[in-house]
Amino acid sequence: MRRCALAVAVLHDIDVLPAIDGVVLPGRPAVAVSWQECRRALGGVDPESDDGRHRLARWLMLRRSIADRPLEDLAERARPFGATIESPLHPGLDWVRRQVLGDALDIGLGFVGLDASDPDKVLPVPQALLEKAGVNGDELWLSAVVYLERMGRVAAERMQRMPDAPLRPMGDCDVVTLLASLTFRAAIVSGEADGMRAVAVPMRNRGWLDLSRVDPAFSAAAARLTSPDERGFTRPLLVTRDEVQMAPEGGDVVGPAINDGLAQVIDLRDVMYHRMTVD
Repeated sequence: MRRCALAVAVLHDIDVLPAIDGVVLPGRPAVAVSWQECRRALGGVDPESDDGRHRLARWLMLRRSIADRPLEDLAERARPFGATIESPLHPGLDWVRRQVLGDALDIGLGFVGLDASDPDKVLPVPQALLEKAGVNGDELWLSAVVYLERMGRVAAERMQRMPDAPLRPMGDCDVVTLLASLTFRAAIVSGEADGMRAVAVPMRNRGWLDLSRVDPAFSAAAARLTSPDERGFTRPLLVTRDEVQMAPEGGDVVGPAINDGLAQVIDLRDVMYHRMTVD
C-alpha cells in the first residue's frame, strides 16, 4: 500500500504526506486516510496494478475535494449517476440507491465539478467515502432523482423532435444515466406494439435506437475500443418502460464482419424489362 500511495503521488500529482497508519492529505482541514480506507478504495484490485493506482488516486482526489466544500455546495453539485454492473466506476452495493429491473443498471449519487481537470464530469462517490466525510447522502438523493427525471423529460422531447439522431447526454446526465429515468424509458418504447425496443449504448455519451441500420459488429467493437471508465454496455439492450436488460451472451458479431471478404465473382446478370401499355 505504501508503494501504491507513493506511485499515486508521483503519477497523478496528488499531495500526499506519509503517516504511521496511512497517509495525510494536506490542506485545511488536513484529511487523514488510513491504510484500511486505502484498501477499501482499491475494492480488491492489486495495488501494484494500473487499475489499483487509478482507483486510489480517484478516492484520494474525491476525499480532498469533498473536504474542501461546505455541505451547501455539495448539495448543489449532487447528481444521479448510472453505472453498469461490470463498470470499474461502480462503487459497490452500498452505493446503489436504485436498481433498475433487468440486473444491468444501477444508479446512485454522483457529484459534478469535483475533478479539477474536468469540471463538467460527474463522478460517483462511494457511500463509505461520504460517511467518512460526514455527508448524509439521503438528504441529497431526492434532489438527484428530481434532476434525473427532469433531464429524462427534456431528452425525450429532443428524441421526439429528432427520432433518427443518436442518443446524447442531457445536462449532467450521460446516456447510461438517462436510461435510469422512467420518463426517458417510457418515451423510448412509446409507439412500440410490444412495449420493448432494442438499444445500443456502447459508450457513456452515445446510444443508438434503430439497430436495423447499425452494423451488429459496431456496438461490440465500439465498447471494446472505449476506455473502461467511458464504456457503456458491452452488448445491446432490451428496454421496456420498467426494465433495462442486456442481450444474452453468445456468438461473435465482430469476427464475421472482419473476415467477410469480397465475392470472387460479381454476378451482374442481364435483366429483361417488359414495357406495359395500358389501354
